[in-house]
Amino acid sequence: MEVVEPRRTEVGYVEAPCKSALNPVKNMGFSWSLNPYTGCEHRCAFCYVRAFELRADRPFDDRYGRTVRVKTNVAAMLRLELGRRSWRKETVVIGAATDPYQPAEGRYRLTRQCLEVLRDFSNPAAIITRGPMIVRDTDVLTALARRADLHVTFSIPTLDDDIWRRTEPGTAHPRQRLRAIETLAGAGIEVGVGVARSCNRHFPAGIEQWQEVVEL
Repeated sequence: MEVVEPRRTEVGYVEAPCKSALNPVKNMGFSWSLNPYTGCEHRCAFCYVRAFELRADRPFDDRYGRTVRVKTNVAAMLRLELGRRSWRKETVVIGAATDPYQPAEGRYRLTRQCLEVLRDFSNPAAIITRGPMIVRDTDVLTALARRADLHVTFSIPTLDDDIWRRTEPGTAHPRQRLRAIETLAGAGIEVGVGVARSCNRHFPAGIEQWQEVVEL
């Protein structure tokens, strides 16, 4: 099957150090998040982060995702924070507010650097992504999974090409994500899929049809 590339737009990168890597989180089922980037090139139309950008008086409309802040020292800060005596090895969720495997990661490799730090400290982690680029880091992911709990969640709201192009203009094709899931699962990494409820109409047969699709 031919994979159609999504629409592209010019994105500017702003390199800036951060004061901290870990962000405390409330009422989300986890206590700590980490985002190597601020802003997301994927520009998903339904992204809840747009609401936060609006309240912060930052671009949330068509300008959202055209500028990405790169936290150049995020891995060094993470190493500092995990090394504190007060740190209790709680799970760190990567990608709760921006995709850690958006195109910027191919250039800056900050997510990989953070995973290496988590591996060194045997610290539990979870990753949320739409980026099949994650398979590049299978080596460090498997090393981390041997030392601590690790879970990867792929967001796949639809397999419909038209809906994908209109709602996730900067992402890789959904079937590329399915192939990435197969690769990670084959490496022994715990991986799952986040699916929007609206997708049910595309899969009337339920999970059996999903399993068939994953094999493509």
